[in-house]
Amino acid sequence: MSSSSSFKLSALFRSAVKSANKVAASAKDASLRNVLSSIDSSSSSPSTSSTITDTLRRLSDGPAAQHSRSDRSSPKLTGSKSVVNAAEPFGDSSIGSPDSEDCNLKSLEVVLSKPFFADMSQAKALLHKEALRERKQRWIFKNTLVRRYDRLVKMCAQVLGTEATLQVFGKLGHETGVKEYNALITICIEKARRSDDEEVALQEIHKAFRLFESMKEQGFRIGEDTYGPFLMYLIDIEMVEEFDFFGRLIKDDNPSSISRLGYYEMLLYARMNQEAKIQDLLNHVAHHDGEDKYDLAGNYLLALCESDREELLHFLQVIDIRNISSLDCLTSIFTSLGKSKLDVLAEQFLLSLKDHHDRAEHVTKFIFDYVAYMPNLAVEDVISKFHSLHEKLKVKPSSTSYGSLINYCCASFKVNTALDIAEEMCDAGFSLSIEVVHAILRASDENHDFNLVHQIYSMMHRHNLSPNTDTFRSMINMSVRMRDFDSAYNMLEDAQKMNLAPTSSMYNAIMVGYYREKDPHCALMVLKQMEKANVRPDSQTYSYLICNCNTEEDIKKYYREFKCSGLPVTKNICMALINAFAACGQFEQAKKVLEEDGVLVKGSNELKSVLVSSLASNGQICDALEMYEEFKRDGCNLEPKAVVSLIEHLQSDGQLSRLLKLLEELTDRDFWVDGCYRILLYSVRFNHLSAAVDLLKQLKDRISNDEMAMEAVFDEVFFSIGQETTRLQMGLDLLQVIKNDLGLAPSRKVLDVLLSVCVSMKDLDKSLLIWKEYQAADLPYNILSFLRMYQALLASGDIESARIVLSKMPKNDPHVRLIIQESQKVYAEMASEKKMEKDPKTKLTKHKKSRVKK
Repeated sequence: MSSSSSFKLSALFRSAVKSANKVAASAKDASLRNVLSSIDSSSSSPSTSSTITDTLRRLSDGPAAQHSRSDRSSPKLTGSKSVVNAAEPFGDSSIGSPDSEDCNLKSLEVVLSKPFFADMSQAKALLHKEALRERKQRWIFKNTLVRRYDRLVKMCAQVLGTEATLQVFGKLGHETGVKEYNALITICIEKARRSDDEEVALQEIHKAFRLFESMKEQGFRIGEDTYGPFLMYLIDIEMVEEFDFFGRLIKDDNPSSISRLGYYEMLLYARMNQEAKIQDLLNHVAHHDGEDKYDLAGNYLLALCESDREELLHFLQVIDIRNISSLDCLTSIFTSLGKSKLDVLAEQFLLSLKDHHDRAEHVTKFIFDYVAYMPNLAVEDVISKFHSLHEKLKVKPSSTSYGSLINYCCASFKVNTALDIAEEMCDAGFSLSIEVVHAILRASDENHDFNLVHQIYSMMHRHNLSPNTDTFRSMINMSVRMRDFDSAYNMLEDAQKMNLAPTSSMYNAIMVGYYREKDPHCALMVLKQMEKANVRPDSQTYSYLICNCNTEEDIKKYYREFKCSGLPVTKNICMALINAFAACGQFEQAKKVLEEDGVLVKGSNELKSVLVSSLASNGQICDALEMYEEFKRDGCNLEPKAVVSLIEHLQSDGQLSRLLKLLEELTDRDFWVDGCYRILLYSVRFNHLSAAVDLLKQLKDRISNDEMAMEAVFDEVFFSIGQETTRLQMGLDLLQVIKNDLGLAPSRKVLDVLLSVCVSMKDLDKSLLIWKEYQAADLPYNILSFLRMYQALLASGDIESARIVLSKMPKNDPHVRLIIQESQKVYAEMASEKKMEKDPKTKLTKHKKSRVKK
């Protein structure tokens, strides 16, 4: 956004300040009525207003009230009429009747004035188990309330606008607080960011400013949660004048924020690369003797660290780092020093902090922050540097720094190394936390190091660390993944010995393992074991059972059992039903799952995507495409996995244009690459050279910065070319496209595939052409390329050239010598047969011999 716009935002700010108090209350009411009546008459959102009001009513109820309401089949409450009528301020009738409006608003105000949490006095009379359940329910309600309320505010703002939303909350008797203002300001900023129109963006910023003014009038202090996102937006679009104007307003309203505003100011000048301004700020704080000197210096340092500015090092030389109070700032300083590998300066600061009584305990953490961000270091080198700095500074690692180092190794999938550090941590006298063990288990699972589960379990035994149910579930799952069912059952018994009740997730891990091994009998035995252990199957258990059914009768049997269990219908159950019916050929039944009672509307798009994918993968591609188009017409945004599934199974000739249209609907990078790769294979299979070339060009534009991904796609495409010798010419054409049009060098695998096809085709000219491409791509000949070229020359009958290649080939490996001997034998026999076919006397002799045998 340029600073020279059709109207200045600063002028808007000032005019807003002057005219803030000139709006009459009657005008506000009239404006609100117009807005609300237009909403009700709008065809685009006929039910949105009632949804907002219903949501407000639900938010005002405590969890107990919500629970009791959901348990009733007919929600007829005392006074329900007034509650229902409370929705009518959003309709035309209430606007036309002031009395009814006041009555309705008063009713809703009474509802909104209820306390969010019910009285706890009754819970004291309940059993301990019921008390715990109630406590958990309240905790969940409290933690989700803020998110739900933010969504409500966002919904109101999208329908009504920010100003009308504030008026609505006022009319409903709900006091507008800081959270509501912050949510509305965030919406204004998001709209400004999304807009390509400069004036629209400026108007949204102006609205945000008016919300700030309203906060001041209401007596709220403007904190960083409020002004931070707004200042970051001004920094991103480099609006210096507006930033200065707004910064002064914040300082006047909240003088304690001056130090924190220094962070944003330094970030602005660093982003704009204004070195003179940066130096002025640094000189100011260097000669500043106020109480906030080091708070301001810490915020300047934080901004410089995040911006990777050279001024950081100079500033660190003139400031006493021991006086920086912010741990976040100190962490950023050491990560920045690590990025630049400034060992001398880092050691100097660490020594200073070591001798400081308030910072000594954090030195080991700062050492980790420094070594973890050093570039181009292997994990082993980071660990070595971590230990050497501790020895040099004569400090011992803390449990926190050990934990950080273990997490660092797990993030790098160096699980064995993480285990070694965990052992070292225990030997140093620290207790191993269960969270650290879980991090190691997760890394082992993600890296497919399932065999480490025994080592992890043994370590826990040696150091007397008691696993919990999540630990056992993870270890059982890893044992099952390496087909060690005996260990999985042993762990299940160990859990019971430790007085840990086995859970359905533990048994589910064993059950799915048997299904993975195609052993349904043992999988059903797990179900019987659950019944014997008095463990109730959960929805995941039933989804596994249903998904692995082979007959319609079995599907319906387990679904009836699921319904009788009283468990809620989940997306996993619906997906299992769809996949199971489709696999059994009951496609109409699969479609009817979406109409099943209890299916959540929230997950309908995901279920529709599963239906399309399941139809396509079970041979019903035409039906899948028809359903896909129908869902699109209904406005459903299906998941990209469904589109990729259609591309994968739409493989008949003549479908190229449709495949390309499906590819256009993929916006996610990874899914687009997957779909593009499949259409490339289709183009190669049906010899669509121009389409393949166009897709390769698009692929380069999309993932040009990911050479490994590009190379992997090229290798797979040429591997498909190598499966059919008739595709050799297309492979050579694509090779020229890669070199000349895309400006890329072919990989060794690409050239190896083409040379192998030349051997099969006995094409000497093309073999020599590919042989030269190795040199052009700076790829030295290796033993495989020598062998392939030797075979190509033998197959084409160029014995002299074959001998030259053989003389240059290393023959130390006995396997290589064996391949050479076999190649000579095979191609010598082929040559002799070819010679015999050309000799007429040989043909006559063979004919006589055949007659004698007859």
